Formats: sequence, structure tokens, C-alpha cells
Amino acid sequence: MAGDVFDDAALDDEQALLPADPLLRRLAESGARVRREVDSTRPALSRLQAEGRPRAMVVAGADSRLLRAVLEPWCPVPFVAWPGPGLPGWTGALDMVVVLAPRSGDDSASTAVAEAVRRGCALVVACPTHAPVAELAAGRETTVLPTVTDDSLAVAVAVLVAMERLGLGPEVDPDAVAVALDEVAVVCSPFRDLAGNPAKELAIVLAEATPLVWGGSVLAARAARRIAEAFRRASGRTALAADADHLMPVLVAAAPSDPFADPFADPFVAAGALRPALVLLDDEVDAPVVREQRGRLVATAQAHGVRVHTVTGAQGGPVARYGSLLTTGAYAAAYLGVGLGRAAVDW
Repeated sequence: MAGDVFDDAALDDEQALLPADPLLRRLAESGARVRREVDSTRPALSRLQAEGRPRAMVVAGADSRLLRAVLEPWCPVPFVAWPGPGLPGWTGALDMVVVLAPRSGDDSASTAVAEAVRRGCALVVACPTHAPVAELAAGRETTVLPTVTDDSLAVAVAVLVAMERLGLGPEVDPDAVAVALDEVAVVCSPFRDLAGNPAKELAIVLAEATPLVWGGSVLAARAARRIAEAFRRASGRTALAADADHLMPVLVAAAPSDPFADPFADPFVAAGALRPALVLLDDEVDAPVVREQRGRLVATAQAHGVRVHTVTGAQGGPVARYGSLLTTGAYAAAYLGVGLGRAAVDW
């Protein structure tokens, strides 16, 4: 029955892949969307100048936590990611508010923009030119970065370029991000067979497993949460992304695997009790704490017979590596859904 048994042959079957074609095409165009967003916002970016530092910066809207992961270690002023509606009570005219609103109907972003204008904050908004939020943002202290896609990663890259120009963020190379996403599209293409396709390989690893996704750095941990969400949507199964201390009890509790068990005769297995599989996201951050946590996770997984699979990010800066990990995971989720015979779900 669809959704219960994984068919690995489907991953190289054109007819089986056909329902997932819109999602796979969207993933393949990720690099192009980064280029489109940077080109669309270039005139507005050219007008930005660093004119003193704000007292603090608040980022609201879609993927505000991604911006926090990139900016917080570097930003020279206090920084807050605010996913909820409105703004923190202390925000005022001395502060800068950055809002990502690539999709219409984002009430949290709209209320944040309205509050920023009312309080006289310096405001940077990334949104479509004719969106209602652009009208709300109108004001002397507002810069609108006109977006042309609803891709939150592409929009975030354009905003990061803006933060660099304002002296509030690190250097970000959007071309490197786009190239990294293009490279993922090539190696994870549906036209590339199982033998050389890391996303299809990961989908097979997770065919009969519960994914435990771990990223050691702040950005890799952010990618892990997004990838686990994609696995849940694609499979309808449990998937967990957490730090090492939270994943350890799950690994320790894993029941010993029995190579002679018959899943069709065992009611516990038939009911869907899948063994965990540990997915490590490697973005080349080699800090001592990351090495220590990775070592503990791998040792515990091996001691309990849990399969370990590593996904490696592309070469480039932190955002390029994040994008490549995220997109590889998204491809794997799409192939997981194909193998389970489930309808493709965009994310």
C-alpha cells in the first residue's frame, strides 16, 4: 500500500518520478532564484549606505532565524530574531527593523512593519513591490527590497547582502550561494541514478528508519530543523532534529536490530516502529565542541547498531554550505516520498 512499503526502483523510474516533477524542478531552480532576487534588489541595494549604527536590530518574518544564525555572531549591535507578530516592546526610533515577507498573507510580517513605521524605526523590508506590506512600509526611514520569488532562502541572501552594505553583517557572496545550489541540482538530479546521487542514497537510508538529524554549527542545526520538517511532510512519519544531548537518549533506547526478524510477522514492526537512523550534516565547521558532540553521537549510534549517514555541504562560505545542505535534504525528502508512493508536497 502506498506510504507503507518503500520501492527503491521508483527512484530511477521516469513514470514514478513524474508526480514529483514540479517539486524537483523547483529545487533545481534554487540557484536561479538567488540570482533573480539579487538582480531584482540591486538598484535598492546600491542606494544603501552605512550611516552610523542603530542601537539594536530586530529581524522579523520568514526565515528570521536563518538571518540570526548568520548575523548574530558578527553583528556589532544587539540582535533579536522576532518570529511573532508585532515587535518587542523596547523597539524604538534608534533601532533598525528588518522584515522578510516574500509571500503575501504574512500577518506577523505586516504587524511588524506597521509597528516599525509607527515607532519611527529605520526599516528594511524585502517583499513584492505591489504587496500590501509594501504600502504599510511607506515612510522616510524605509528601504524596500523588491522581491520576485517566494523563495525564503533567495530573499534571505538578498537581505544579507543589504546588511553587509550597512556594516551590520559579514561578507556574503550570492554568486557562490547560487553556484552551490546549482551543483546540488546536478548531483541530486532525478536523471542521475542511485549509484552517484547523494539524495537518492539518503532516501534509501531512511526508507525504513526514523530520521534523527543533527547539525553541529548554528547554521547546520538550522538546516537540520528544516530538513526534518521536509522528511515529515514527505513521508508522514516522525523525524527529529535536535542537539546532541536530546538525540542521545533516542539512540540509547534503540532496540537491538534482529537481522532474522520478519517484519510481516512481527506486529510491532508492522505497526510502524521504525529504528532510528542518524543523519549528520557536515558544513565543515570543525570547532572542538562540534567534534566532541559528533564523536559522542557516532560512538553511541554504532554501539546500538544505529546506521549513521553523513551529508556534506558544498565548498564556499557559510551560507553556500547551508544552502547546499538544505537543498540536498529537500531532494532526499522528495525521493523519500516517491519511494513511499506519496504525493509530492512542496515546503
